[in-house]
Amino acid sequence: MFKNFRDKITLSGIVVLVIGVVLLIFTFISAYGFLTQSLEIIASKDLVQTFGEALAPLIATCIRIMYLGVMGWIGSLLTVRGVTLIAHAPKIAKAVPQKQAVAKQKPPPPENKD
Repeated sequence: MFKNFRDKITLSGIVVLVIGVVLLIFTFISAYGFLTQSLEIIASKDLVQTFGEALAPLIATCIRIMYLGVMGWIGSLLTVRGVTLIAHAPKIAKAVPQKQAVAKQKPPPPENKD
């Protein structure tokens, strides 16, 4: 299936690169969905009650932000690794056609006319 070792390295680099890019795209779509959600501002005269009601959504928001940060970090690491694998794959030396060396033949010795 694969002709040589370089093809395997290049294929694995492309696979890692695609996984990293897909993960980054998913992260950005998740972040966009998170940012377009409607925000509800809680207003109350009792500060303790307001703080208690706001604490649970605040913790959930922090967890989502950490989730998006880790997803983006892993996606960028995979993308960098994929590009590195592709860039440092062993190069194939191009076969340059060489001119066939024509062996110089000595002219035949002169015949003796004796």
